[in-house]
Amino acid sequence: MEHPSAAAPSRLVAAWHRHGELVRFALVGASTFVVDTALFLLLKTTVLEPKPVTAKILAVLVATVVGYLLNREWSFRSRGGLARPREATLYFVVSGVALVINAGPLWISRYVLDLATPDVTPLTEQVADLVSAQVIGTLLAMGFRWWAFRRWVFPTALR
Repeated sequence: MEHPSAAAPSRLVAAWHRHGELVRFALVGASTFVVDTALFLLLKTTVLEPKPVTAKILAVLVATVVGYLLNREWSFRSRGGLARPREATLYFVVSGVALVINAGPLWISRYVLDLATPDVTPLTEQVADLVSAQVIGTLLAMGFRWWAFRRWVFPTALR
């Protein structure tokens, strides 16, 4: 009889084969989240202080370029079949929709709910910006990207 601990590596390998693409996508997402967050905070606290939505859009654009390179070469490397120019175009179109999804909660927070100074304290404004842009917006956009990338950008496995 096989020792239970001997079966663990084979279960991990099987799980990796089933979910490796999702894990790689999540790791790329975590990396681009860091790029996005760092650039967003830098821009919205310096040169784009009065324009947080513009800061968010620029941060997402930079993170999107990084994400394309990492997703193409690592996350979805076993998928494809589309010519690179078409694939890149679809990637950036999907990412453009995701950018709107990502910036939407921040826009609602700032301009619909008025969670900005002088209506709220500077700390409340900062927390509302981070939660709406970096948590809610990012989660909504990530779910959309996962679905859309697999459906349109990297549609078929080359196995």
